[in-house]
Amino acid sequence: MLIAVAAVPVVIWLYLLFGRGGFCRVSIEHKAEQMAEHQASSAAARRVVAVIPARNEAAVLGRALESLAPQVSHVVVIDDGSTDGTAETARALNGNITVLEGRPLAPGWTGKLWALAQGVDYAETLAPDYLLFTDADIEHGPTSVPGLVAIAEARKLDLASYMVKLACGTTAEKALIPAFVFFFLKLYPPKWIASECHKTAGAAGGCILIRPKPLRAIGGIAAIRKEVIDDCALARAVKRGGGRIWMGLTSETRSIRSYGGLGEIGRMISRTAFNQLHHSTVLLAGAVIGLFFTYLLPPLLLLSGAPPAMILGAAAWLLMSAAYWPMVRFYKRSPLWSFALPLIALFYMGATLHSAVQYWRGQGGAWKGRAQDLRVPR
Repeated sequence: MLIAVAAVPVVIWLYLLFGRGGFCRVSIEHKAEQMAEHQASSAAARRVVAVIPARNEAAVLGRALESLAPQVSHVVVIDDGSTDGTAETARALNGNITVLEGRPLAPGWTGKLWALAQGVDYAETLAPDYLLFTDADIEHGPTSVPGLVAIAEARKLDLASYMVKLACGTTAEKALIPAFVFFFLKLYPPKWIASECHKTAGAAGGCILIRPKPLRAIGGIAAIRKEVIDDCALARAVKRGGGRIWMGLTSETRSIRSYGGLGEIGRMISRTAFNQLHHSTVLLAGAVIGLFFTYLLPPLLLLSGAPPAMILGAAAWLLMSAAYWPMVRFYKRSPLWSFALPLIALFYMGATLHSAVQYWRGQGGAWKGRAQDLRVPR
């Protein structure tokens, strides 16, 4: 019986390595700037209007705008009830930037999407070829936008997205952020996202390029107005409508939002984890069991004292580390971090359970002072 149980994580990791769309290979086809560097000039004539919802982002918005404004035709910033001078920060920068005062949050909408919808309404009056949805904490590389446009043009895409490089400076970030991207790609393998043969659809909300026509075809931002994981919901709606989508990693465009400690990263994970499980207690239990067999059981088997089980446990841990190593290398961390994934997964398990508790308490999806993932009364 123990041998059969010990074989489970080995089978899981063989599947993840060879049957999950190659999600763990951070290779050249997933690095967007590598694909675009020879094509960017051909996309320079396209009119791109960027839309940035911003709520209390004065500390980071200036750097984001300075990196983005030279690459697009226009930037629309929607000040979503900020109290820290966010609007003033944007207005202080001369050039192609319009600042809109966001209207009070409408019932049935999440705050970000309500602000984004207002920005899209204004942006549409500027006759863009593309809309760029990006966050106030994203510092764009010098060829970020033309490179993404080039990918969209070359592949005839309706939506293209960069998974930007997240901040990885503090000890907590070094330990946990590469795993965040690893787990995201495991859920949404880029190869499957791009394939018309797979239903999988995903995008990274920090940088999404979309054509206005397919956005209108799905009913605009209103079609996803209640979604907490809005980036993937948008990609899913576009793909279901027959659109072509793509997502790739980039190292030149980065988030400048720092998560200083374990608590901040835990709250970031907790904000969406239970929503990802569709608020299902059954799926939550399944996720915890899956995390146990996939990540925690292999090192525990080394303590079993049974040589066959110990060998299988070691094999599963090595396969796990091999799968994680490309992401560790992408974030320029020591190879030893590859072997820490069981402990990291335990932290993510705790954050997922916390997410469920927060939802049951009526505080789900908390962000910028708003609880956005709330139980619907029956």
